[in-house]
Formats: sequence, structure tokens, C-alpha cells
Amino acid sequence: MANESILLDPEFDTPGKSRGLIDVFKYRYLLTLLLKKGMSTRYYGSVLGWVWSYIRPAAQFLMYYIVVGIIMNGDRGVPLFPVYLFSGIVAVNLFSEILRNTTAAVVDNRALVQKIFLPRELFPVAAVGVALLHFLPQAILLLAVVLFLGWTISLAQIAAFVVGLIIIIVFALGLGLLFGAVNVAYRDARNFVDLILMFATWASPVLYSWTMVHDRAPSWLFHTYMLNPLTSAVQLFHDTFWQPLAPDVAHPDLLMTYVGVGVAISFITLVVGQLVFRKLEPAFAQRI
Repeated sequence: MANESILLDPEFDTPGKSRGLIDVFKYRYLLTLLLKKGMSTRYYGSVLGWVWSYIRPAAQFLMYYIVVGIIMNGDRGVPLFPVYLFSGIVAVNLFSEILRNTTAAVVDNRALVQKIFLPRELFPVAAVGVALLHFLPQAILLLAVVLFLGWTISLAQIAAFVVGLIIIIVFALGLGLLFGAVNVAYRDARNFVDLILMFATWASPVLYSWTMVHDRAPSWLFHTYMLNPLTSAVQLFHDTFWQPLAPDVAHPDLLMTYVGVGVAISFITLVVGQLVFRKLEPAFAQRI
């Protein structure tokens, strides 16, 4: 009778059973500890520490501005090109850091995976949190620049920023869950992610205007390009920080349609990533 009452108890959970991303909210304390661990080890032993969060995007911006903007005349027809460039770099850097960190999250925490049970999704979600904390200095720097240039905030800009941020986080986390699970058994996954990140900057309007693709590419290729969730996210970041300073510049037709599709693709990617992650999760401790 005792065993029967335990089985019928709605509060009884099978040891080692996880409900996926839903359980992340149940283990908030562990998530906080993983965030602190990620922050403390990020620049462990570094002299400059957090300053690297400013140096890296600044060096990246300077390189692209000199090569693409000045030498290749990429700034032609794009007013306030430095603001346009940096707002795109900030968006792509967040996507890159989330995807890279989430792909490596399970393997980097192999000691915990092998010793105790906890929802394995905690590791990639904590990696997202660390990436967002390192995103803040870049966003603050961008905000300071546009405020100096006369930028004023509106509800439309806040909405564009939030939606762009959601697309980046959800899309990158979905891909990170997928490749992070595969990476446990096959380290080739990290190399494949590096290829994706190598193309990410060029496959979205960061270094050039979307009009160049519109004017030179076939119609089907332009629509495919615009359906890329990262393209929508970068364009929304431009709408937030750059477009108000250059109101006369042409705006993509059907942008809201592309954004809607981008949001849908991002959440579909998250669902697929979670399903693959849960399918491969039982073998993590043995294969890691």
C-alpha cells in the first residue's frame, strides 16, 4: 500500500527526470550559481578583465570601418555609417557569443554532468545569461554615441529593440541546444558552428545596406536573405539606433512580414533544438 500511495502521489517525480527548459525556472538558484561561475571564470587570470568587453568590439568596428567603409567605399549612400556599422556589430556579436557558448556549455561542465543530476538545459541557458551580461557594455556604448548625436527614444524603437533581442536569443539558443547536444558525441559540431559564425556577419546587413542585395540579387535570393532571422534582428537594431538619425533613408518593404517569419523560424528552431537535446541527453554522462 505504501508503494502504491507513492506512485499515486502527484508530487512524486522519477529521479533523473527532466522537463526540459521548463525546469530551468524551477532551479533558479543553480542557474544563479552557474551565471556567477561563468562570469568569474570568463576573464580569470586576465589583467584587463571586463575591459576586453569594450576592446574586442571596438577593434572589430575599427577594422571593418577602415577596410569596408573607407577603403572599399562601403559607407557610400549610408549616412552615419559608423552608427549603422556598430549597431549591426552589436547584434551579430550577441548572436555569435550565445551560439558559441551554448554549443560548448555541456562539454565545459562535464564534471557536473557526470556527478549529479540537474536539468542539462541549465548550462546553455546560463551561457545565454553570461552572453547578455557581456552584451551590456557594447549596448551602453552604442546608446551613449547615439544620444550624443541627438537620438531620442520612442515606443516604436523600444519595441523594435525588444523584438530584435528576442529573435537573437531564441534563434541562437535553439541552435545552441541542437549543436550543444551533438557536440557531446561529435566535436565536429563546434567546427560547424564556427562556419556559421564566419558567415553570420556577411549574411546580414551589417557591413553593407540591404539595398545592395535588393538591387543586385535575384528576387528569390533577396527574399531568402530577408527571411534569415538574423537579418530581421539586425534591421530592427538599425531601426532602433540608426534609422531615427537618418530618417530619409529607404526602409525595406514588408519588413514586418519578414520579422514575423523570423520570429516564427526562431521559435521553431528552439523547439527542434530542445527536442534533439532531450533525445540525446540520456547519453551525455557516458559520452562526454
